[in-house]
Parts: sequence; structure tokens; C-alpha cells
Amino acid sequence: MKKRNPWSWIPTLYFAEGVPNVLVTVVAVIMYMQLGMTDTELALYTSWLNLPWIIKPLWSPFVDLYKTKRWWVITMQLLIGASLAGVAFTLNASFWFQGTMFFFFLMAFSSATHDIAADGFYMLELSEHDQAWFVGIRNLFYRVAVIFGNVVLVYIAGQLQLMFRHRTAFTWSLVFYGVAGVFIALWLYHAYIMPRPAADKRRENTTPREVWNGFVEMARTFIHKMPAKPMLFALLFLLFYRFPEAMLGKMSTTFLMRPGSAGGLGLSPQEFSFAYGTVGVIGLMLGGILGGMLASRDGLKKWLWPFVCAITLPDIVYVYLSYVMPSNLVLISSCIFVEQFGYGLGFTALTLYMLYIAQGEFKTSHYAICTGISYLGLMLPGMVSGWLKDAVGYRTFFIIVMGLCLITFIVTYFIKIDPEFGKRQE
Repeated sequence: MKKRNPWSWIPTLYFAEGVPNVLVTVVAVIMYMQLGMTDTELALYTSWLNLPWIIKPLWSPFVDLYKTKRWWVITMQLLIGASLAGVAFTLNASFWFQGTMFFFFLMAFSSATHDIAADGFYMLELSEHDQAWFVGIRNLFYRVAVIFGNVVLVYIAGQLQLMFRHRTAFTWSLVFYGVAGVFIALWLYHAYIMPRPAADKRRENTTPREVWNGFVEMARTFIHKMPAKPMLFALLFLLFYRFPEAMLGKMSTTFLMRPGSAGGLGLSPQEFSFAYGTVGVIGLMLGGILGGMLASRDGLKKWLWPFVCAITLPDIVYVYLSYVMPSNLVLISSCIFVEQFGYGLGFTALTLYMLYIAQGEFKTSHYAICTGISYLGLMLPGMVSGWLKDAVGYRTFFIIVMGLCLITFIVTYFIKIDPEFGKRQE
């Protein structure tokens, strides 16, 4: 079996994994905001788009038992490309909201399935140490996808809006047609370049009963990975580790872009693409790379608490920004860099902890369960974040977010991690 260098497929694979996610979590928020939705509405509706990532363990046995991980990855990339074209096509229709939400859901479902297969492929192809080492690289290129969404797409949309004034829907449809073309190119590239690991076996003539039995066995083995009390703490960690970020995520975007009359900083799409999409995501990437290097050298356990501090405490920059209300783009960008660097560093802990729990049989499905629980922890707070912000205003909202950081510290205190996990094996 021909061996491919991981650098030939990991960067593009995780770029493809990140693009649909940034489209539904950030770009859709900006698009719907520009199309006239309130924070309460857009937070509620776009949070529902996280649902496929939450319930993906329900169909993960199909990915484990039917076809190969490679087949699922390539097929879902084609379907994501089609759903992007669907969003572009319906944006100019009279039923634009229903149409775009339908195709966003299709995109999210396809992307969630793609995540299951891609993460399973990653674990099948790489050793434990290589998994720990490349976690920074995969997170890096996932963040490159975030740059692509936050910088390239938002900037292009802003420029097109200057050219086609009062035609917001039309400009966004052009953007989504362009992204559809990018995804078709990724589909063609991965169909050629992705390796075919011996462990990625095709199951022939899989019956519905086998799939159901596989689902039951997958759930049973996950529940019994550890005793009841440690498992409860592990689930609470997955659910609440990003609780402050879940509240902050969508509202930080609207705070940066809404006009001063609505309590925001009033950044243009081009300014947003620089401050949040460029400077902020560079911070994310640097934090992710550093986190992966530290965990690979010393193991996750040694760096757990620094990671926790990194993902929570820098959120205070939004309290500062909401009170000072600066117009200096360099100052705003610097604050965002600090917060996003901390998030990139701290997110390493969650990624590695999910890999830690997923070890053993059914690792693909067990990792999918972990990511599903983590996405539930993003979806539920995100749904009410707009309502809470509209009720109390940005300043009080950001102070509340800082108080919620205590939850992250509490759930981290109770988990147990093997000190050797992730260390380089001599």
C-alpha cells in the first residue's frame, strides 16, 4: 500500500473540515445580520445549525461499518459543494430564509458526517505520538479555513457590496458560488491524494441489524470506558469546557460590526476581516501550534491548567472594549489577538482530551460522541446569548461571560488524565 506523507493530506483535509463550520458559525451570522435580523433571531436560528454535529453519533456506526472512512470523506465533500451552490441559488428567491436555512442544514449534516470520517481516518493513519504532534497542524489548517471564511469571504462580500449597493443578497450569492467551486476542487484533490490505510477496511453486505448491533456495542463500550463517577465528570467537562466561549461567540461578532447606536464598534466588513479574521485567527493558529507542541513534549496533563486559564481569562478584553469603545483598529485587533491566542491554546486541551477518551475499539464513533457533546455545549448557550445580550446590553453581557468562566475551572478540576498521554515515546 502506497504511503503518503501526512503533510500532503492533513492540511487540506482539515481546511475542508473547517470551511463549512466557519460558514454556519460566523459567516451566516454576518450575512443574516446584514439581511436585517436581530441578535435574538440570528443567535437562535444559527445555533440550530449546530444540531447535526450534536446528533452525529446516531449515524456514526454507518461511517464505521459501511464503506471506508476515505469514501465518506470524499462523498461528503461533494455534497458540501452542492449545498454551497444551493445557498447561493436561494439567496435571491422570495423564500430566501427558508431556502438558505435548508441548505445550511444540509451543509451542516454533510460536514458533521465528514468530521466523523476525517477524524477516524486521522486516527487510523497516524500513530498516537503523530496524532499528538499533528494536532497542532490540523488545528492550524482548520484555522486557515476560519481565515478563509472570516477574511477572504467577508472581505470579498464587503467589496462586492461597495460595487452593488443595496444588493446584499446578490453579493452573498456570488460569494457562495465561489466557495462551491473551491469545494469541488478539494473533492477532486482528495480523491487523488488521500492514502488508503490497511486499517480502513470496507465492510461488505452490512445489514441493518449489524448496524444496530454496532450502534448498541459502540454506546455500551463508551459508557463503560471508565467507572460511573469519572465518566460523569468527563461528560461534564466536554459539555461545559467552552461554556463562556459559547455565550461569547456570536455576540462578539455582532458587537464588532453593529453600529455605535446599537452598542457595537461599527467595523465595516473589510475592517472586521482584518481585525477578527486576520489578526484574530493568526492568534488562534499560533496558540494552536504552541498548544500542540507543548502537549506533545510534556503530555496533556502537565499543561491542562495553563490551557484552562488561556481559554477563559483573555475574554476580559471584550469587557474592556465595550467600556472604552475605541475606534483605533490596531487597538481593537490587538485585543482580539490576545483573546483568540488564548482560545487557540486552550482548545488544544479539549481536542486531546477527546482523543484520550476515544482510545480503543470504536475510536471513530467514540470521538464523534465526544465532539457531539462538545457541540451541544456550544449550541444551547448560543441559542440564548442573543436574547441575554438584547436584555442587558453588551457591557453587562460581557461581564456575565467572565463570571461564567468559573464553570470551566470547576469541570476541569474533576477530570483525570494519564500523565503519559500525548508524550513522545522514546
